[in-house]
Amino acid sequence: MQELTLAVVGIDFPNADGSNRRSEAMMTLPGDPVTLSPEPKNKHDRNAIAVIGPHGVQLGYVSAERASYIAGRMSRGEEVAAIFQGMDGRSAFIRLRFGGGVPTLPIRPVTRTASSSSDELPDRPETDEGDSFVPDEDGPEWGA
Repeated sequence: MQELTLAVVGIDFPNADGSNRRSEAMMTLPGDPVTLSPEPKNKHDRNAIAVIGPHGVQLGYVSAERASYIAGRMSRGEEVAAIFQGMDGRSAFIRLRFGGGVPTLPIRPVTRTASSSSDELPDRPETDEGDSFVPDEDGPEWGA
């Protein structure tokens, strides 16, 4: 058994039927099953593998760097299952499992917040002056 997380590429291109890949990905929940559909007659890449969401709408493709590896294993008859892992920013990801069974979603690291376990924020610089400026922990959202 082997599990992999793969990026879904081409999510911002429209499907031939006019459906919107990004919208479909945004409506897909982590853990929802997705289908991998090899496209050996694809004019751009004979190893292309389309990623089809749970509602039958194409979300995009497995990246070309990974498609030949995945297509090779699929063509040898290896059992493969895939689920939607989620979105991160502008990218979508799927989780793949070879060897039977359902892929597992990776556990996201738990981040500690000020309200979760303490009244004080961790690693905040201490100052002697009462009204000193203390920057946000993650810096300004608007960039510098």
